[in-house]
Amino acid sequence: MTSIEWLIEELTPSIALQQKYIDELKEKAKQMHKQEIVKAFDEGQEYEYQYHINNAPKFDSETYYKETFKKD
Repeated sequence: MTSIEWLIEELTPSIALQQKYIDELKEKAKQMHKQEIVKAFDEGQEYEYQYHINNAPKFDSETYYKETFKKD
């Protein structure tokens, strides 16, 4: 079970929305998650390429996460 599926399962009983709308939200969340995974993979491929060329990591995973997901 992915983190998205877990969240949906936890929220579903407490959400007072029509089932059709809940199903639409589930599909949208799954699509968004898939896009995030594909993007992370592609960026990882580029990172690996750059690492081998420059022999030094561009940045670590914590820095990547903060720069990518913590946009305030």
